[in-house]
Amino acid sequence: MTATAFLDARRTASGLADYPGTPPATLDQGYAIQDAALARVSDSVAGWKVGRILPPLSDQYGCDRLAGPIFTPFVEIVDDATSGLVFAEGFGAVEAEFLFRIGTPPPVDKLHFTLEEAAAHIDAVHIGIEIASSPFKGINAMGPAVTISDFGNNNGLLIGPAVPHWRDGAYALQPVATRIDGVAVGTGTASAFNDGAIGSVRFLLENLAARGIAAQSGWWISTGAVTGVHPAQPGQSVETDFGPLGTLTCRIATQEPR
Repeated sequence: MTATAFLDARRTASGLADYPGTPPATLDQGYAIQDAALARVSDSVAGWKVGRILPPLSDQYGCDRLAGPIFTPFVEIVDDATSGLVFAEGFGAVEAEFLFRIGTPPPVDKLHFTLEEAAAHIDAVHIGIEIASSPFKGINAMGPAVTISDFGNNNGLLIGPAVPHWRDGAYALQPVATRIDGVAVGTGTASAFNDGAIGSVRFLLENLAARGIAAQSGWWISTGAVTGVHPAQPGQSVETDFGPLGTLTCRIATQEPR
């Protein structure tokens, strides 16, 4: 069973040279594997990552975003000693992101949201870093359905300072840069997203509702890689620069067996 293989590999911090089973051909098949694994995890969910699906794959799969759970043991407030954990024998990357926190959850029977309705359920926005990692080295190369099947390729969330006055939308125009070992590897703005970062919030709320998952107060939504997805290995130093909103640093370390 694919879900069991991924769970075992994450628990033992072992690499997977090949996809464990038949790769999902559709996003729904990917979420079915994710849901099967999620039902067997004892760690509590602290939030969800939203990743972008770019053309031409977004046209092929009929969706421009994907989702995966973020677990409480892998959520940290960034300080000078923060580490991001990656599977040394698998895939590891870092992403500079805006993190939205759910305040009042939506009604469980609400399936669709306008951007304004989605934003009304948010009570704070922070800068942060998503640690994207999977035991399967080829997870991103095989397309979004495969990425979804292993928790959306997530292995942690590092939370930085709050963004003031976020409802005016100015944060979306702020240039963001990512550096690894002092070398610039990407720049971007959240305004480049389809429907912006709020579009990721709307997508996640609708995705959860369609899957019968009730959104919870306090859950974080990591809304998408602003500067890109940047491969990172244990021992490397990462810096994400959000200009006047703050600069976050972390060191990449090896995920140990749990």
